[in-house]
Amino acid sequence: MDLTDGGLIAAILLGLVLGLRHATDADHVVAVSTIVAAEGKALRSAWIGASWGLGHSTPLLIAGTVILFLKDSVLSTYEQIAPYFEFGVAVMLVLLGVQVLWRLKQGQLHLHQHFEGEQPHVHVHSHDGKAESHHTAATPHSRMRSYASLFRPKSYVIGMVHGLAGTAAVMLLLLPEAPTIAAGFVYLVLFGVGTIISMMAITLIFSIPLAFSVRFTHINNGVATLAGIMSVVIGGLLMSDVAAGTHYLAFLPE
Repeated sequence: MDLTDGGLIAAILLGLVLGLRHATDADHVVAVSTIVAAEGKALRSAWIGASWGLGHSTPLLIAGTVILFLKDSVLSTYEQIAPYFEFGVAVMLVLLGVQVLWRLKQGQLHLHQHFEGEQPHVHVHSHDGKAESHHTAATPHSRMRSYASLFRPKSYVIGMVHGLAGTAAVMLLLLPEAPTIAAGFVYLVLFGVGTIISMMAITLIFSIPLAFSVRFTHINNGVATLAGIMSVVIGGLLMSDVAAGTHYLAFLPE
């Protein structure tokens, strides 16, 4: 791949485009839609996607930087262990789906919409004996806590698990061909930015049915159930593809 002159600019822009595209992989979409269904934060769903994208970018940025300095010696090792990362993603998808289905079965997952005050909102209400969260009058401290809550640790961790698996390997394989370490690093950063932007958009899209169905429990539970089932199915098929060499997910875009 020619990365000189105009090719360098094209390669750097390719990082952004691949990041935008990468977020639409089936396992990514299923994982994030399951989180949205489980947490029910319809009005703040974009931050679920942003946290996921940030987590996804973290290990790629670290591994990619190491590859830029050590190149083939590290890359060959990564190629050997990549299937284990992918199998971990499959297990996580199954667990996410089971969690949603279990909470629905136990009657612990309900969305409630509130219109009082200046900021209508939607939140999850749990009937598992734990205290329900309540919104109080806004204060400087409460606003700071609210901003801090925009970062979703669960989504970040799940994004990290996805970071070194699947089609992300394609992005890492291109790094040794970067003409300079700086160009490769910019490529990595733009890949992460593209992933974060796309995942924020995807989570917003998946929040729409939740927002519209919040007044209709059966419909809302149906959306969450579908997300949970899809997560279990995709995770199970991915396990088979990685461990047994099947090609059940070969029809999905890579």
